Amino acid sequence: MLTSMNYAGLTSHFVSTRTTRRGTITHPWKLSSPHKIVVILKKMLLLLTLVGASVHTLGQEGNESDEWISLFNGHDLSNWVVKFTGHDLGNNYLNTFRVEDGILKVSYDNWSEFKGEFGHLFYNAVFSHYLLRVEYRFTGDQASNGAGWAYRNNGIMLHSQVPATMTRDQEFPASIEVQILGGNGRRQRPTANVCSPGTHFVMDGKLITRHCTNSGSETFHGDQWVSLEIEVRGNSLIKHRVNGVEVFTYTNPQLDENDDDARRLVDQGQSVALSKGYIAIQAESHPTEFRKIEILPLSK
Repeated sequence: MLTSMNYAGLTSHFVSTRTTRRGTITHPWKLSSPHKIVVILKKMLLLLTLVGASVHTLGQEGNESDEWISLFNGHDLSNWVVKFTGHDLGNNYLNTFRVEDGILKVSYDNWSEFKGEFGHLFYNAVFSHYLLRVEYRFTGDQASNGAGWAYRNNGIMLHSQVPATMTRDQEFPASIEVQILGGNGRRQRPTANVCSPGTHFVMDGKLITRHCTNSGSETFHGDQWVSLEIEVRGNSLIKHRVNGVEVFTYTNPQLDENDDDARRLVDQGQSVALSKGYIAIQAESHPTEFRKIEILPLSK
C-alpha cells in the first residue's frame, strides 16, 4: 500500500541519469511532491486493472485470443469419413472427395452419370459451441443427370447425426444444413440459406418446418471465392455471415419427429433438441472447391 511507502525512496525511481563527457546528468521527472507520485501510480494501477478486465472478458465470451484450428490439413482426408447413398460408410465413391494442390475438392470427373448417390464428408469429431470459417467456390459443369436444384449447390451440415447411424440408402444426415449456392449468371440466388433434412428450427419466434429458407445474402456468380462464417452456440443461437455480412439468424435447432430418419434417432434415445453434432460437407452433383475449413471453439 502507498500509505506506508518511503516517499523519498519512491522519488528516486522517478529520475534517470546518463554519463557524458561533462559528467553525470540527472533528469528528474517534474514531480514537486509525493502526493503527485501517488496520484500517478493510482491512475496507472486503475488503467492496468481495466485493461486486464477487458482482456479477461474478451477471452471468456468469444475466445478471440485463442487460435483457429484447421480441420483440413491441405494434404489428404485425414480425420474425415465419407458416406455415400447406397454405399458403406468409408467408401469414397469414385474418388469424389479428394485433395489436389492444397484444395479440398468435390470432383465428378470420374462420373458418367449421377444417379442419386449423395455424398457427405464428415469431420471425425463432435462440436457444440464454435465459429466455423469456410472459403469455397463452384467450378466446372454439373455431373450428367444432376437435378436442376443441385446446380452450383453444396452444403455445410451442422449438429449432424453420427455418420455410422445413417442407413445404407439414406440420402442426407439428420442435421441443419447451411446451404451454399452459386448464381447462374442471370437470376438472384442467395447463399448461406438453411435447409433442414430431418430437422426444424425457430426464427423470429416461429417454428420453421419448410425444407429450405433463403438468407438475405447477395448472389455470387462465376467461380469467385466466397467466405462463409457460421457462429454456433449449442441449441441457443446460430448465425451465418457471408464476406463479413450477417445474413441469417435462428435458434433452437431440433429433430423433426415426423421424419423417418429423425424418428429413428429419437427412438434410440437421442434428444429432440440439437445442441451438438458432427460437421460435414456435401457432394450433390456439382464440383466444389474448399481452400479453408477452420474452427474456433467457444466457451458455453
